[in-house]
Amino acid sequence: MQQSRAAGRRGCALFLLLGILLFHGVYIVLSLEIKTDAHVRGYVGEKIKLKCIFTSTSDVTDKLTIDWTYRSTSSSRMESIFHYQSFTYPTTSGRFRDRISWVGDVYKGDASISISNPTMKDNGTFSCAVKNPPDVHHNIPTTELTVTERSFGTMLSSVALLSILVFIPSAVVVVLLLVRMGRKSAGLKKRNKCGYKKSSIEVSDDTDQEEGCDCLGRLCIRCAECLDSDYEDTY
Repeated sequence: MQQSRAAGRRGCALFLLLGILLFHGVYIVLSLEIKTDAHVRGYVGEKIKLKCIFTSTSDVTDKLTIDWTYRSTSSSRMESIFHYQSFTYPTTSGRFRDRISWVGDVYKGDASISISNPTMKDNGTFSCAVKNPPDVHHNIPTTELTVTERSFGTMLSSVALLSILVFIPSAVVVVLLLVRMGRKSAGLKKRNKCGYKKSSIEVSDDTDQEEGCDCLGRLCIRCAECLDSDYEDTY
């Protein structure tokens, strides 16, 4: 009877221990999570960014590691193309040599990279793995990359957008400047007709100058009439 009770106690203890380990294991799995874009579309010759965002319950330390791997569409072999641990270590061989750049920030949970001068031969599956001890268990998401040539319609739309953002505002500025110059030129012609010459340091409003010219002209006429009348009185 006592042996039976002892066996029952051992069974309960073992069951409790397994429950704790199971709970602890689930906690570890969920403590580090990684998110990437399932599909990324790029164009030949244009830099492509592969996003990888991670969340961890542990603080980032120098033990954190990031590994990017690649598998082409025509092969089942995984190829390491980037490694991070305090410093960046892009691959120095293979098709991605000198074309992988680090664009992430581990302290913001960003483990993204970019590919320069992509070609259609780069099409394939990319995987991002992050380990931040004690958080080392996590999902390993993949990103399917598709690189294509830009179509004529896409290039045309890009040119149209560039025209809207750059050329049209520039044309508006030029038209406004021409209108302003035309108004100034017309004002100068009016001032020249009434004999008024603007000094190099005088700054005044064009409307006030035009009214001044008219007043000066009328004053000259009145003075001339007064002189004529005085001359007639002396004789």
